[in-house]
Amino acid sequence: MYKLRATILKDLLILTRDKVGLLCMFAMPIILAIVITALQNSTFELVNDNKVPLLLCNKDAGDASRQLVKAIEKVGIFNLKQVVANQTEQQISDRMHAKDALIAIIIPAKFSSQLNLKAKNVSGKALNEFGMDADTVHLPVDPIESITLLYHPVLQENFRQSIKGALRSALQLVETKEVLKNLYFSLNEKALPESLENDILNNQVKINEIPISRDGSRKIPNATQHNIPAWTIFAMFFVVISLGSSVVKEKLNGSFTRLKTLPTNYFLSLLSKQITYLVVTLAQAAVIFAIGIWLFPLMGLPRLNLPSDMAGLLLVALICGWCAVSFAICIGVFAQTQEQANGVGAVSIVLLAAIGGLLVPSFAMPDSFRTIIKLSPLHWCLEAFYGLFLEGGKLKDILINILPLFAITVFLQLIALVGLKRKNLI
Repeated sequence: MYKLRATILKDLLILTRDKVGLLCMFAMPIILAIVITALQNSTFELVNDNKVPLLLCNKDAGDASRQLVKAIEKVGIFNLKQVVANQTEQQISDRMHAKDALIAIIIPAKFSSQLNLKAKNVSGKALNEFGMDADTVHLPVDPIESITLLYHPVLQENFRQSIKGALRSALQLVETKEVLKNLYFSLNEKALPESLENDILNNQVKINEIPISRDGSRKIPNATQHNIPAWTIFAMFFVVISLGSSVVKEKLNGSFTRLKTLPTNYFLSLLSKQITYLVVTLAQAAVIFAIGIWLFPLMGLPRLNLPSDMAGLLLVALICGWCAVSFAICIGVFAQTQEQANGVGAVSIVLLAAIGGLLVPSFAMPDSFRTIIKLSPLHWCLEAFYGLFLEGGKLKDILINILPLFAITVFLQLIALVGLKRKNLI
C-alpha cells in the first residue's frame, strides 16, 4: 500500500506539471460545452420565437396572394419584411447578401388569376363527378407560374426543408380555400360565408407532442441535457494527451528498466496511473456538471437536470472514465514518441466522437455506419448517459450500454498488456 501511495503521489506531481494536458482535459471541453450549448439553444429560440427573417415580394394585386401572405404570417416561424413589388430578383439577392434575411419569397404577378382559374377547373371536375354539369371543367388551364424561393447558401439543408414545408402548408391552405369558394358559389350562387370557411379550414386535429421517458415524466429535453453529457465524455477521453505522453516518456527515459531492478513491478505503476487519471475523469465530470447546474442559468442557458438515479450516474461516470484511461494507456504503449501519442490520440478521439454520435446524431448517419458506430466506445458512453439524462432511466435500463463498454475496456487493457509484454517492458 505504501508503494502504491508513493506512486500515485508521483503521478499526481507529474500531472500538475503538465499544463497543456490539464488545459486540454478541463478548459477545452468546458469552452466547447458552453459554446455549442449556447449556439444550439439560440437556434431553438430562433425558430420558437418567430425570428426567422423572410423577405416577401408580392408582385400580384389579387386576393389569393393577400391570403397567402396572411397564411405565411400565421405559420408562426417567420418575421416578414415586405419589399416593394418592383424590386428585381437581383436587388432582393443583394439584400440577402447583406444579411437582411436568409429567405426570400417572390409571388408572381398573375398568381391570383391563375390560381382562381385552376380552382374553378378543379371544382368543375368535382361537380361533374357528382353528376352535375359544370362548364368550368372545359376551361383551358395553364400551369401556375412558380413562386420563387430564394435562400442564402449558408442555410443548412435540413433547416431549409423545414421552412419549405411550412411554406408549402401555407400555399396548400390558400389553394384549398379557393377550391371551396368556387364549389360553394357553383352550388349556391353566393359567396362562401366567412364563418363556414373558418369552420372548414380550421377544423384540424391537434398534435400533442409527448417525449417518451422511462420514469413517466414529460419533461422536454433541452440543449443542455444533450450537450453536457456529450462533452463530458469528450473531456474524459482527452486524458490521452497527458496520460499517453506520460507512458511514452517513461518508456523513453528508462523508467521501465529501472523498475525491473527494484523490488516492485510495472503493474503497480500501471495501477497508479489508472487510479490517478480515473480520479481526474471524475473531476472533469463533476466540474462540467456543476457548470451546467449553476453557471448555465446565469448565462441565460437552460439548467442541467441531473437524473434521479445518482448511483447509476456515478457508475456510468466510473466506467466511462476507466475506458478513457484504458484507451490512453493503450495509445501510450504503442506510440514511439510523445508527438505520436499526442497526434494519434487527439485525432483518434475526434474520429471516435464523430462516428460515436457526439458530433453527428447516430440516427442521422447512413446505414453503412450502423456497424461502425458500435465499435466506438464513445457511442456506448453517450447512450448510457442519454439513457439517464434524456430517457429518465435507471441503472437496470442502461445495462445494455454498460456491458459493451465494459467489454471494450477489458479488451483495451489486454491489448496494452500484450503490447508491454511484446516490448519486454514487463
